Amino acid sequence: MLVNKTESSSQELTTKSFKTIFNQYNWDETLQSIFNKTSVDVESALSKDKLGLEDFKALISPAAKPFLEQMAQRSRMLTKKRFGNTIQMYAPMYLSNECQNICTYCGFSFTNKIPRRTLTDAEILKEVAFLKAKGYDHILLVTGEANRTVGVDYIKNAIQLIRSQFSNITIEVQPLDQDEYELLIESGLYAVLVYQETYHQQEYKKHHPKGKKSNFEYRLETPDRLGKAGVHKIGLGALFGLEDWRADSFFTALHLKYLQKTYWKTKYSISFPRLRPHSGGLEPKVEMTDADLVQLICAFRMLDEDVELSMSTRESEVFRNNIVNLGATSISAESKTNPGGYSVEPQSLEQFEISDERSTEEIVQMLKGQELEVVWKDWEHFRN
Repeated sequence: MLVNKTESSSQELTTKSFKTIFNQYNWDETLQSIFNKTSVDVESALSKDKLGLEDFKALISPAAKPFLEQMAQRSRMLTKKRFGNTIQMYAPMYLSNECQNICTYCGFSFTNKIPRRTLTDAEILKEVAFLKAKGYDHILLVTGEANRTVGVDYIKNAIQLIRSQFSNITIEVQPLDQDEYELLIESGLYAVLVYQETYHQQEYKKHHPKGKKSNFEYRLETPDRLGKAGVHKIGLGALFGLEDWRADSFFTALHLKYLQKTYWKTKYSISFPRLRPHSGGLEPKVEMTDADLVQLICAFRMLDEDVELSMSTRESEVFRNNIVNLGATSISAESKTNPGGYSVEPQSLEQFEISDERSTEEIVQMLKGQELEVVWKDWEHFRN
């Protein structure tokens, strides 16, 4: 029987998922292959205009450390070529710290005895007024995972409440089903950030012993559901410190390349969160130094000239001052990681401690001092 090509392609898109590719890899073998890379492999990668995943392994390997200055110069050149002298500014806005998950590294974890708070419509608008006065036009809405309190209806209402105020709205909330993402996209959602935390399945279970987030595969396949829903941009990343950062970074890159090929109409971004202190704290299992993080950011830029690379206030002033010229394309400023932290009297614990506590105005001055143009809005996505 002859099958229409369009129909066949649609059927393949419906059934395909990253899990199939992910299951072809072994964590320990992948990590060993990275550590087996040599200076010859690094030089080979640096000589290419178009890099593959084996080249990426070489660039994040210990063998690449002596080449860091060369990598930084290459990353800077590629970033300027694609994005010019610009930096996109965004702000996170925490809507709720209520959460039913137990996560060993998060201040919002269900077992932490902290005051819980979910913003009302009036409080949301008060937070928005503060951020708009600062100049922000890109906003990231963040919640814990508590479906009865901050489920899809709550998120949809928040998007509809503020969509006239921002050129695009991004969310970082619990993973949802495809039809739920479609509903939020219709309401004005622009992008979704969903971090796997770690791609090491056994370690993932240790850090997520209870709650919906403990389902490794459901989280792993979230970007597939987003791609099928037709979201404009997907943000990926791993939380560095839970496992070896090199292996987690490789699987993030593997995930990125799969998504770009499968959902080619969608834009992508990568974030680089390192484990930060919080109530009940968790010490990193594997340390990631500043030099390691620079190496990784440069490797991602050389792997993909177009992917957006984001840097949050988790990092220090000195680090952020330098990375804005080496590969990062978007940064946050003056971030508050508790609901109501900008304008409502804070009564709840932060999700994690930030490191760069400078004001938005100070960050803008720093960027301008480095001859970078601050971009508050790159295009008009949705106004009503």
